[in-house]
Amino acid sequence: MSYFPVASPKTITPVQPVNPSVSRSGLRIALLGYRSHPHVGGQGIYLHYLSKALVDLGHSVDVISGPPYPELDARVNLIQLPSLDLYAVENPTRALRVKHLFCFADFYEWWSKLSGGFGEPYCFGRRLVSYFKKHKPHYDIIHDNQSLCYGLLQLQNNGEHIIATVHHPITRDREIALESATTKGQRWLINRWYGFLHMQEKVAQQLNHIITVSKTSQQDIAKAFALPAKKITVIANGIDTEIFRPLPHIKRNPWQIITTASSDQPLKGLSVLLNALAQLRLEFPLLRLLVIGKLKADGITEKELHNLQLANCVEFKTGISTEQLVSCYAESKMAIVPSLYEGFGLPACEALACGIPLICSDGGALPEVVGDAALLVKAGDASALAHAIRTLLSSESTCEALSLAGRLHSLQHLSWQVVGEHLSDYYRHVLSVRENT
Repeated sequence: MSYFPVASPKTITPVQPVNPSVSRSGLRIALLGYRSHPHVGGQGIYLHYLSKALVDLGHSVDVISGPPYPELDARVNLIQLPSLDLYAVENPTRALRVKHLFCFADFYEWWSKLSGGFGEPYCFGRRLVSYFKKHKPHYDIIHDNQSLCYGLLQLQNNGEHIIATVHHPITRDREIALESATTKGQRWLINRWYGFLHMQEKVAQQLNHIITVSKTSQQDIAKAFALPAKKITVIANGIDTEIFRPLPHIKRNPWQIITTASSDQPLKGLSVLLNALAQLRLEFPLLRLLVIGKLKADGITEKELHNLQLANCVEFKTGISTEQLVSCYAESKMAIVPSLYEGFGLPACEALACGIPLICSDGGALPEVVGDAALLVKAGDASALAHAIRTLLSSESTCEALSLAGRLHSLQHLSWQVVGEHLSDYYRHVLSVRENT
């Protein structure tokens, strides 16, 4: 049974603890991430802001992470679990050393990478268990961030209170990637890379406590992992509304669109946005797109840019700081989230908090997250997206209304303070249930 009521974007309210007898003093919490740098995906962003929100509420927080490591508040302790980090080396084939042959996790990580698999979550679990055996740390709560590794089950069997956040079932990523594949070889490689999902399904079925960030993800996870939906608790993600904020001193470029999307990942819908942009170029020749993400050389997106003749009006930025990202939002006319599916959608939250007019697809949980504070278009429909962009380019009053609505929505419903309070109460609920059994 879910402890917190499912909260729509319009009705998120603080939740009272189930058992007031459970201590209101700060808890000792470990947050887990197999890779956690904020510039390599939303997992690092989640750990950064969640750990900060929890220490703000008086908890003691350690983040246990593999590389690339997170950027954390000074009050949060980072415990590093080194891996081979093969995505950061120029030639993974030569990354293995003799010493690695004596560590199964190192060898498995290396072999998985070379054979087209993704072994980081599994290897993180082995290293995690080894760390606990060696150091025997004490935590009231151990909260995993989407690794869903076998190591969690070992810790749970040892009596630890394990909670796992599943932002969305990665099975959906695999489905969309397979739909985009054009050859048997591509499909084989996709299935090989997503082989870790077999582990995640088994772990999810055996964990006692699972959290997800939206009702959409709750239903999708239940279906993908063969779980009863009532076993999955919904607690929304948050946004730092002090950092992500309007910057009125920065002048907006009336022709710049901004989006956050990983190129060559069909799930994020960048191709849909590029096709919409191509439809608008003759009508609005000054229109340009800023993509917060990395363009892969000779990849699908680069070829599409060439075919659509958009290379001269699309810019990619990667590795920028949060402050630089906020400035990019401030100087843009509108933000677009064209994803085919989102289990939550942090880029949408960022845009709302920055007070920039937002257009987003209706993919997954996005309508649930943005409420009435954005223009919604059908996921995958480039013509509908082009029409929405045209509307904002042609109506300053609509832009102003969305800008105000987005900022207000983020303050009322997407604050990390609210999320931290909900999670704190959920942690105490887990502990109270354990005390009463």
